[in-house]
Amino acid sequence: EVQLVESGGDLVQAGGSLTLSCYASGFDFSESGMSWVRQAPGKALERIASISSSAATTYYTDSVEGRFTISRDNAKNTLYLQMNKLTIEDTAMYYCARVWWFGNYERAPRGHGIQVTVSS
Repeated sequence: EVQLVESGGDLVQAGGSLTLSCYASGFDFSESGMSWVRQAPGKALERIASISSSAATTYYTDSVEGRFTISRDNAKNTLYLQMNKLTIEDTAMYYCARVWWFGNYERAPRGHGIQVTVSS
């Protein structure tokens, strides 16, 4: 059974930084492309970053490019999202998902999510 457990969410001031983690189990993490997706209040689910199984390739949506960094540690079955220069628009529930950038992220297995709130 695929299990994804996010952690690291918090309330942070605009301009601050935060790192999210996602521990994966129940599948071969080292062979899976992974993504972070988020959903802001009243908005659709949004794919924001993906990383290939070997970490050789990453993709970012325009709104987070240059501010967020996705990474992984296959030895620890853990996915990360380093978020810098946070803005109020980054307030959302964040999920890690077992899906590559070009996959169907809306239907992909994902965790229960972790709340990130950015205050002004």
